[in-house]
Amino acid sequence: MEVILALGGNRGDVGDTLNRVEVLLAERVGTVLARSRDHVTAPDGFSDDQLFLNRAVRVRTSLDLHAVLAECSAIETALGRTREHQGPGPRTVDIDLVLAGEHIVDEPGLTVPHPRMHLRYFVLSPVGDIAPDHVHPLLQRTVLDLLNDVKQRG
Repeated sequence: MEVILALGGNRGDVGDTLNRVEVLLAERVGTVLARSRDHVTAPDGFSDDQLFLNRAVRVRTSLDLHAVLAECSAIETALGRTREHQGPGPRTVDIDLVLAGEHIVDEPGLTVPHPRMHLRYFVLSPVGDIAPDHVHPLLQRTVLDLLNDVKQRG
């Protein structure tokens, strides 16, 4: 199965941290097939003086989605992520499972596709680099269409 992960952060050397995420994903999750350009974005949902660096990666994995999510959480912790905020806030690294092919999962602790990805420029823009024609399995619209909607809303 192929999954698309959104990576981001705004504390420390984020570029180096995201590169380390990719290495750890290759070791723990599967083969990294593609990566987006790096995108610099403003914080979303909170104020902060530091911008975010965002990236998306497509990974081929033999793990089930719960295991992928668990590995992503372990990688975040290994790279210094602390959960001081309940919602949006500054962070060294964040890894979100946003898409898993055509899979739809809505269980406690695991929702795929990511329930807010279609509203977030900082997710759609990097995902658009590597999967512009991927159809959101619930909304039946491509990533590029969703990105254009977000851009129009400002």
